[in-house]
Amino acid sequence: MKKFNIRKVLDGLTAASSSSSATAQPGTPRETDVIQETLQSEHFQLCKTVRHGFPHHPSSMAFDPVQKILAVGTQTGALRLFGRAGVECYCQHESGAAVIQLQFLINEGALVSALADDSIHLWNLRQKIPAILHSLKFSRERITYCHLPFQSKWLYVGTERGNIHIVNVESFTLSGYVIMWNKAIELSTKTHPGPVVHISDNPMDEGKLLIGFECGVVVLWDLKCKKADYRYSYDEAIHSVAWHHEGKQFVCSHSDGTLTTWNVRVPAKATQIITPHGKQPKDGKKPEPCKPILKVEYKTTRAGDPFMVLSGGLSYDTVGRRACLTVMHGKSTAVLEMDYPIVDFLTLCETPYPNDFQEPYAVVVLLEKDLVVIDLGQIGYPIFENPYPLTIHESPVTCCEYFADCPDEIIPALYSVGSRQKRQGYSKKEWPISGGNWGQGTQSYPEIIITGHADGTIKFWDASALMLQVLYKLKTAKVFERARGKEDKSSTEIVEEDPFAIQTMSWCPESRMLCVAGVSAHVIIYRFSKQEVTTEVVQLLEVRMQCEFSNGDSPDTGGEKTPTLPTPGASSSPQESEPPTQPSTGSNSTDGPRDNIPCLQVRSSPLKQSPGYQVELVIQLVWVSGEPPQPITSLAINSSYGLVVFGNTNGLAVVDYLQKTLLLNMGTTELCSPSDPYPRQPRSPRKPRQPSGAPCDTNDGSNTSEDRCKSPTSAKMSRRISSSSEQKTDLEKRFQRRCVTFKKRFCCVKEDKAAARMSKNGPISRTESAPNFYAKDNSFTRSRSSSVTSIDRESREAISSFHFCESFPRKVDSLVSPCLLVGTTQGSVMMVALSLPPGGDQRLQQPVGISSCGTMVRLKGGILTMALLDATGTLLPPSYEPWYDSNASEEEKEKSRKRRPASPPSSQDGQDSQFAVLCSEKQAKVVAMPSQTRIYKHSITESSFVLRADVVQMSGANCITCFCANGHIMALSLPSLRPLLDVNYLPLTDMRIARTFCFSNVGQALYLTSPTEIQRITYSQETCDNLQEMLSELFTPVETPEAPNRGFFKGLFGGGAQSLDREDLFGETAAGKASRSLAQHIPGPGSMEGMKGAASGVVGDLARARIALDERGQKLGELEERTAAMMASADSFSKHAHDMMLKYKDKKWYQL
Repeated sequence: MKKFNIRKVLDGLTAASSSSSATAQPGTPRETDVIQETLQSEHFQLCKTVRHGFPHHPSSMAFDPVQKILAVGTQTGALRLFGRAGVECYCQHESGAAVIQLQFLINEGALVSALADDSIHLWNLRQKIPAILHSLKFSRERITYCHLPFQSKWLYVGTERGNIHIVNVESFTLSGYVIMWNKAIELSTKTHPGPVVHISDNPMDEGKLLIGFECGVVVLWDLKCKKADYRYSYDEAIHSVAWHHEGKQFVCSHSDGTLTTWNVRVPAKATQIITPHGKQPKDGKKPEPCKPILKVEYKTTRAGDPFMVLSGGLSYDTVGRRACLTVMHGKSTAVLEMDYPIVDFLTLCETPYPNDFQEPYAVVVLLEKDLVVIDLGQIGYPIFENPYPLTIHESPVTCCEYFADCPDEIIPALYSVGSRQKRQGYSKKEWPISGGNWGQGTQSYPEIIITGHADGTIKFWDASALMLQVLYKLKTAKVFERARGKEDKSSTEIVEEDPFAIQTMSWCPESRMLCVAGVSAHVIIYRFSKQEVTTEVVQLLEVRMQCEFSNGDSPDTGGEKTPTLPTPGASSSPQESEPPTQPSTGSNSTDGPRDNIPCLQVRSSPLKQSPGYQVELVIQLVWVSGEPPQPITSLAINSSYGLVVFGNTNGLAVVDYLQKTLLLNMGTTELCSPSDPYPRQPRSPRKPRQPSGAPCDTNDGSNTSEDRCKSPTSAKMSRRISSSSEQKTDLEKRFQRRCVTFKKRFCCVKEDKAAARMSKNGPISRTESAPNFYAKDNSFTRSRSSSVTSIDRESREAISSFHFCESFPRKVDSLVSPCLLVGTTQGSVMMVALSLPPGGDQRLQQPVGISSCGTMVRLKGGILTMALLDATGTLLPPSYEPWYDSNASEEEKEKSRKRRPASPPSSQDGQDSQFAVLCSEKQAKVVAMPSQTRIYKHSITESSFVLRADVVQMSGANCITCFCANGHIMALSLPSLRPLLDVNYLPLTDMRIARTFCFSNVGQALYLTSPTEIQRITYSQETCDNLQEMLSELFTPVETPEAPNRGFFKGLFGGGAQSLDREDLFGETAAGKASRSLAQHIPGPGSMEGMKGAASGVVGDLARARIALDERGQKLGELEERTAAMMASADSFSKHAHDMMLKYKDKKWYQL
């Protein structure tokens, strides 16, 4: 355990780690003030935990009808296994080749996968993290189709050349028995039959194998005689084949949309040819060809007509029609439209035996972006309600936040309001994929994931205990008017697609306040309520953010005073006139330049708001002199202060959402004090523009302090809360300040005593607006403004982060007060002091004061995160107001509405009692407060940059976690910034990862690994140690159903199913050895051979012991079954012997 003394650190008597530096500061704490850092490197370990969401680019599917487990393979070599709700598993083939087919060893806890790189793999599903036991890589032939009969250990592998090889799945060795294509087809055939597209054995005779070739030829092969019994030929290519359970008929689907039914003993001609979706001509001619039927399944029932389920086969004239699944039952044909193209489907049946009545009860349909299960037992074929979190990608995810260790009551509250949003009309039956068991994890803290989407929706997910379940869905687009068509689309929108997309979010779990920012430069504040309300008028605040330098000028702060914030005492009169318009150069419009116009139109009709999150206030940035508003880059909300702050490349704005007023609207440069030691980087001067219209006018006007500080209560029923132009000093002619121009101005700010007062009657300066700059690359931001140079784009200082806190605004302060830390993309950290009126009615009537305290410190790279620690190293979270229902009765409001008392320690005798933790894209610093002296500094990376950083709590202590663009995940101790973790985990290959990666408390993190999947990871050693217990189990011991009864007459006359001793046919003794050059056997990491080669040391010994124990348990189980069989045989023999003894007991020898 490392200890350090603040006094020694500040006096420079001790040195930090090699990458840290300590500097002295005035004012030393007591000698007894010692911070103990409990976090050590052994507390950290990085590993993946679980993956949620829909498998990206699915390619194949399989189902175990006894274990009730579904497996899905993807085009990237991934395997996703699903059981009951909450039972999920993810595996990955190392090669990354597409999974073309999956086959379960039914009720054996194993799975065979065939890949596009001509390899087959055997997966062991009896362990919580499945592993490959064996692999076989074909080198001379390409795999096209595989078939594993029920309760067989011999796998049939069809190839592109038309041959069929046989693999022993126990040893994963090839048999010498091979079915060659030239022996299967007729010798008179001159052309190659094409690849093998189907293999299946006759349900009633295991010795007869049905082989389908692509050209349209089907062969019934006799395995014992090694010859073809029958050959069936059709003119069109075959896609799939399905047996009737009695083994007397089979159905083929073809490329012309037809289904042919064949009698096994009548190969000359199909007994029936139908085109399910073809138009039948009246003259008896052949129906018009349709699209190929890609798959057909033929399932029988005891009490009724059989089911025939098929995909594809629609007529060619149905252009634009969605993919369909057709269910034919008796004389009825149901066509079920799907939202996405069909990848594969499976019919779920009551029995795993192919020679019994199948009794189908559901169809699992794997779509390109969804998984649908259809109930065949109810009229209308309703779908089952899917319990898996497969709707993450319902609209593309644009941002993501992760909250661990949330308040206990937040998940039940969200679930109660979200349960009312569920759709109706689902099947009333239980979800049929019900295998596996949940993990026995000890983690009990609530976890919530919030995802923002491109269509403006926000989803809350319960992520506790390594599961994921949607709790509540919020549609932010309901606040705005929607364009009915492209012709109705507003010309003021700054994005061509997805104008409601969520850009960033800020959520307070304790108060349940939610603030979201969208790509159309809008901010919406939501309050949680359990009551349904109808909002007659949506509260709207429009903000005019603008920052422009004079033509030919570049910023120069040296020697000049920065503009001060107006004081409530300044007298002026409201400016009622609207600002003059100016020709637009950003986009052409026949109606003149766009000015004071928001990008989206807030709905004017009453808004019915269901229980849950309800709109409190909408804030919109408006166009300025033909230039669109800049995207919002940072956002924060504080429920205790009742404030929302947001920023972009133009600066920041602070809004009081309780009084619905704008408090502050200023540029980044104006936040700096006159004695700022960190000069701003000058921007390249902008060339003067020659507007085509009249020159810009100036209007004289003044604002009185009464109007500037006026409470908005008189205008609360007004839809648009507006304000007039601010007064400008001469200095502001060079640094054009953001202004908010509306009919009325509700703004009150606190004046810094050391600053000069603003001129009372200064002219209002309006200059041409700045070009469109971007702080971050965002795929959802496509502006219509004029192009700018890359130098302008990079040098513009944007707001990158905020942090509300209770600290010391200035070096000379001895008492803490509400503050706002502001970080920029150029590494500046600035402090803004907040002066809040008392609570209750005074908070709603008296103005909030704001004062800029200048730049506190400067770091390399943009600021990513900020936090405060007290003198003991404990994290000081922002104060919050406990949640109360604003729509409840007044008595309930008063009971619950109590502001949380802020209790940070005050500074006495000039001693530093707080630490400000600051992390940028390049480095981290710890600064003592209030002296603002740097205590520790750590260079995180030189060659790369940090994408995401958070101050998190883990194992009762705090640390900084970072994710770099080079793929490294790092952790630094606090406050000494010692490196605790540095793992090269995930190189940045997609901006989606950078946009969605986020850390949380208790060692958790996540990111979107694909557009449809969330990957959760942990950096906690404790979680990694307990991961095996927390993960769900796929395999559970289940007895295999009894085989169907053959019946007396079938047993007597041989009409039942014929068994086959495949060992005698395919074993090495009878068939010989296969060619070594045909395929290579590769021991998997999950097998004993692979484990011996890969594992070493104690971990390897433990793993080997565990696998040996599993194998021993399996062998003991087999031995127990054999013993039981032997006992049954012995009992039978004893009974027969006793009967024999009684029969001949009293007979003489000559009577025998």
